Amino acid sequence: MTADVWLPIPPADIEGLPEGLRYLFWDGGEDGEQEFPGDPAECVVYVVPYMKSQPVKVRPLERMRNLQVVQTLTAGVDDITARGSSIVPGVRLCNARGVHEASTAELALTLTLASLRGIPKFVRAQQQETWLSEFHPALADKSVLIVGYGAIGSAIEDRLAPFELARVARVARSERTTARGPVHPLTELPALLPEADVVILSTPLTETTRGLVNGDFLTLMKDGALLVNVSRGPVVDTNALLKELESGRITAALDVTDPEPLPPGHPLWQAPGVLISPHVGGPTSAFLPRAKRLLVDQLHRFVNREPLRNVILTTGSTGV
Repeated sequence: MTADVWLPIPPADIEGLPEGLRYLFWDGGEDGEQEFPGDPAECVVYVVPYMKSQPVKVRPLERMRNLQVVQTLTAGVDDITARGSSIVPGVRLCNARGVHEASTAELALTLTLASLRGIPKFVRAQQQETWLSEFHPALADKSVLIVGYGAIGSAIEDRLAPFELARVARVARSERTTARGPVHPLTELPALLPEADVVILSTPLTETTRGLVNGDFLTLMKDGALLVNVSRGPVVDTNALLKELESGRITAALDVTDPEPLPPGHPLWQAPGVLISPHVGGPTSAFLPRAKRLLVDQLHRFVNREPLRNVILTTGSTGV
């Protein structure tokens, strides 16, 4: 049996791939029905196609009976864990930590500034050739709460640092201390939310965080606060958010939604005080060079039997 590696980037475009493996290109195709490049049973490392739907990503998994590694090119792995029963036991699932931090943090800051400073209104006024001079809040002197303080949450704080904030509070699954200050556990959200002018969501989607931003969460946010979501759509209860937006009590900037893609006619499109971008935190010019570096490093580690980076879980040993 050959040892195949399925890559969603043409192998010829990646310099430095280790010898000893057969590299096959597969990204699902435009319609998700692209033929498999080889026998899935001979695939030992599957690099999941990027920016494809969940059915496309998981389509070959149940036939990959000799799989050893699944490498995503996303920070979140929920698309794969949702179909964990399709994966043979003993497979290491790795995420793309180190690939998306810069571009996602940039977008979080962009959405925050654009929302606070009224940029969407200015764009609409420009289209109407109207000089719209208004007073808007600044980011300076605001209190920001980052919910989800992994690599992306930390990168977001890096970019917030020059903005003369009054305070940054950090929340993650587990309590710890960082060089910048304490990271509070999720259980402390009720005490932290009423103090935050801006709440930025950068948490992975898990059973714990699904629906985390529900009616109770939103009610605790202060009047006039801004909710920014660059994590996953289902972290937020859309109906609960719509209720708050329609009341005018809070505003939101969303790179992700539930459902996603947001269909035409959905009330979130026209809700007051909301800025929506179409899940573009990761796909920028920063993606490809970082993705290639990650793949080359991981595959060298795989060939040399060294510990892989970014292992989230091993199938069969965690109930996945």
